Amino acid sequence: MFRSPARLFRVLAIAEAITWTLLIGALIARAMGLAPALVTAAGGIHGFVFLSYGATAVLLAFHQRWHAGVAITTIASAIVPYVTIPVEVWLHRSGRLEGDWRMVETDDPRDATWYDRTMRWFLHRPWVLAVLILIAIVAIFSILLLIGPPGGK
Repeated sequence: MFRSPARLFRVLAIAEAITWTLLIGALIARAMGLAPALVTAAGGIHGFVFLSYGATAVLLAFHQRWHAGVAITTIASAIVPYVTIPVEVWLHRSGRLEGDWRMVETDDPRDATWYDRTMRWFLHRPWVLAVLILIAIVAIFSILLLIGPPGGK
């Protein structure tokens, strides 16, 4: 399914925009007198996808060797509704999503860094990587739920 970094990122960028639509729709529905539980459900879905997008952006920032400005812009794009889609288009058009997963060490000296070796190890074991990322997202999501919703109750 995610045979390339570009495919993974596109799916998450679109999912982030869709969950913004769910959340905004739920907020409008609540303002019109419908059940506030819609906001809770849509907010939870959006929060989970938001964290998943952020985790994917961090993963790809290392994998694609983006400089810090590109990585920060990509992660921050999830904060503003629907901006993940133009950012994905920009990353694609600028060649920052090109290539396959780097599964084999090359002559590039950057391939010898500890995080590139670690990433290759995980890319050869995608289920381990996916489970670890999922555990991290669930942990962060749980902590945020304990802290409370944005803006308080």
